[in-house]
Amino acid sequence: MADRPQGSGMPEKGTPEYDWLYGGSSQSPPSDATRQVPAQGAARPDETRVMPVARREARGSGGQPPSGPRTTSTAPPPRPKKRRWRPRLRLGLIPLVLLLFLVYLVGVPLYSWSKIDKVDAQPGGDRPADQPGTNYLIVGSDKADDLSDEQRKVLQTGERGGTNTDTIIVLHTGSGGRTMMSIPRDTLTEVPGHGTQMINAAFAIDGAPLLVASVEKLTGIHIDHYVELGFGSVINTVDAFGGVEICPKQDMKDPMARLDIKKGCQEVDGLTALAYSRSRHVTALSDLDRVARQREVISALGSEAKTPWTFLNPVRYWNINMAAAGAIRVDEEMNPFDLGRFALAMTGDSQTCTMPNLSAPSDPNRIIADPDRAPALFKAIIGDTTVPKAACTPTGRARS
Repeated sequence: MADRPQGSGMPEKGTPEYDWLYGGSSQSPPSDATRQVPAQGAARPDETRVMPVARREARGSGGQPPSGPRTTSTAPPPRPKKRRWRPRLRLGLIPLVLLLFLVYLVGVPLYSWSKIDKVDAQPGGDRPADQPGTNYLIVGSDKADDLSDEQRKVLQTGERGGTNTDTIIVLHTGSGGRTMMSIPRDTLTEVPGHGTQMINAAFAIDGAPLLVASVEKLTGIHIDHYVELGFGSVINTVDAFGGVEICPKQDMKDPMARLDIKKGCQEVDGLTALAYSRSRHVTALSDLDRVARQREVISALGSEAKTPWTFLNPVRYWNINMAAAGAIRVDEEMNPFDLGRFALAMTGDSQTCTMPNLSAPSDPNRIIADPDRAPALFKAIIGDTTVPKAACTPTGRARS
């Protein structure tokens, strides 16, 4: 700095005032100079303190310093959406449900078995030896004590036990296939101990044992099991299935059987199915045509029974078992497994025949087993071999 003129009221050079104002070589500060005070353990209340530098953001928002260290703000986590409750089938329940279903499928037939009547069907005297396969004698009686009051009113029949057999069928199962052979009830044969009579007379004389003995005497076939069906068995079982399909080949009006249906395939209820299987006053071959219709109804029941819906619908399954249990009788030697095999045999594809026959020489209204063709059919069943087609016809008469 340039020296200023002296004597202008300014301090003289070399004086403490001069040195203080302009700086000089003097090392000792004047007594009133501002001196740095060493830091003390505690700050004085009047001590000048350095304020922290505020950030631009703080100054821009009013100049107030932040009250503490700045932290990064984060958005709160989104609240989870409330899920609507939906019923879910736990995987662990599936095996339990399947197990319960299997128990039901097995338990219902066992329960129905306890409701079935058992009869003594064991014949006395000499019998054919045991044969391969299994032979069931299926008998349809006019038993009406299994009908409801309403059904008796429609059929105009009273409550009675079966005394006549409208149906006699031998069902054979084995390695030679299934064969269903009808024996017309008007067949003349030897009834053991009672001479030559119509075969259905054996049932009226001494029930199941004598009928089994008469069938064995006529055919040489050993009967393993006996199954008897009444009127109610046909009606109630057909209705439990919701009806069956029949295919009459002509219009059929039979007041005695209470039947009035048109030609062609149609769904019918139990009462109509029974009338259709019993009618014998419409067609030319009478009883021979009737046995063919009886097999048709039985086969239709078998077809309905093997549908998956029979087993998948618990109500239908129950109704069918209860209907069958209340309307059949079986031999005392049969067990639940034998009855199960019988039911399976009824649902399978069978070769259906009527015993080869001729008009009886002594009475044109009666028939006899054809001595030339019948033995071939009997022998095939006895030996569990394939039945010759020539010996198996719907009416039992020779093919033209």
